[in-house]
Amino acid sequence: MNNNEIIPQYDVVKQNYTPQEKAILKEIRENLVDRAMNTNENFQTDENNLLREINNFLITKENIPQDYRDTLSKKLVRDITGYGQIDPLIQDDELEEIMIIGTNKPVFVYHRKYGMMKTNINFTDAQEVMDLIDSIARQINRRIDQESPILDGRLIDGSRINATIPPVSADGPSLTIRKFKRDPLTIIDLINSKTISIELAAFFWLCFDGLGVKSANAIISGGTSSGKTTTLNALSAFINPKERIITIEDTLELQIPHEHVIRMETRPPNVENKGELTMNDLVKNSLRQRPDRIIVGEVRAEEAITLFTALNTGHSGFGTLHSNSARETITRLTTEPMSVPKIMIQAIDFIIMQNRIYTPSGVSYRRISEVVEVVGMESETIQLNKIFSWNPETDKIENVGVSSQTLTRIAEISGKSLNDLYGEIENRKLVLQHMINQEIRSVEDVNHVIELYYKNPRKVLNRILLY
Repeated sequence: MNNNEIIPQYDVVKQNYTPQEKAILKEIRENLVDRAMNTNENFQTDENNLLREINNFLITKENIPQDYRDTLSKKLVRDITGYGQIDPLIQDDELEEIMIIGTNKPVFVYHRKYGMMKTNINFTDAQEVMDLIDSIARQINRRIDQESPILDGRLIDGSRINATIPPVSADGPSLTIRKFKRDPLTIIDLINSKTISIELAAFFWLCFDGLGVKSANAIISGGTSSGKTTTLNALSAFINPKERIITIEDTLELQIPHEHVIRMETRPPNVENKGELTMNDLVKNSLRQRPDRIIVGEVRAEEAITLFTALNTGHSGFGTLHSNSARETITRLTTEPMSVPKIMIQAIDFIIMQNRIYTPSGVSYRRISEVVEVVGMESETIQLNKIFSWNPETDKIENVGVSSQTLTRIAEISGKSLNDLYGEIENRKLVLQHMINQEIRSVEDVNHVIELYYKNPRKVLNRILLY
């Protein structure tokens, strides 16, 4: 890595091909890959079959010795089943984004620590980028051509991909891959990185559990790449393990750390313009599956009314939404194309705003910037109370001292006092602090501690006090 430039350099050790090897690779792509595909619905490449096919193909090339043929076969398989020049970028778990912006231009990446970086990879041939995009399209059983010049989907590992070709992208084919960490961030990671405070995390834990009598509903709002999905994944660990969860997304991104989860994904229409399954179709269908919690990744259209109807009839739920403020979130929900009646908005308990904060160095960080409660309506205006707010001067998320209506409802329904609930929040802070102190942060380990607390909170607290 070279940091002397305005945009730091990310250097990749390239896998070079001789002109003869390039010609062989092109021939193999044109003639062998289709025959080496499984016939299952996922259309995944059978690597053993492909290796055998390539070996047989190379035998026909008289000028390739036996020992070199075996090495070349494996090299070609890695190229075809991997991602060619950008394969090392795909394998780097520290990269958030990989961006091919055309030919004769560097490939850019967004590094979790260093921000935007420029690589030494440069595609000089548009066909090479097209081959890469076609290979990805095969993996996800989609197509991209002049009739459908945009490809949107996800890779096997869950990474989101978006590709465009001319005439949509005037400078040639483009490809953007948004990667997700193989080891997902947990609530402990978010506390350690200051995305959320330990006090707010314990408060959410109580509210989203609701002591089993009143689970809070929330919309997580923010701009693009502000970390909404990561925060939703982390907060979902607080859902009681007894609950049945259904998630609904355009492209599967949520990684809910629970056993009883049904994941549903929309489907675009086929070439005959049939078979489309929209978010609204899936939200409606989810109501027939006895969900305890409905989670919608990215609320944006008519599914909003269906979701809020469900929330108003006793179901609990979460959703994410693109917005820049809590008031804008309300405006977006109540106007076209969502058009949720204002009276229904009161089914939300919290609007959680999350921002991506940029620094002059180009490196950014995420913060929950405010938490507001929906507390009712007055003269057709939805009333909001801010209860937590991020202070940029101290870089802390502070309780602004306004009493929580959600806690009051939980106290009334559970028969406990507000002091009992504040005491429970303190207990849960102890559990979270214990995990921080003991460096318990993986999805499995965090879930294990939370489940133990649900089973026997007093036993967990007693063991913590012994440390």
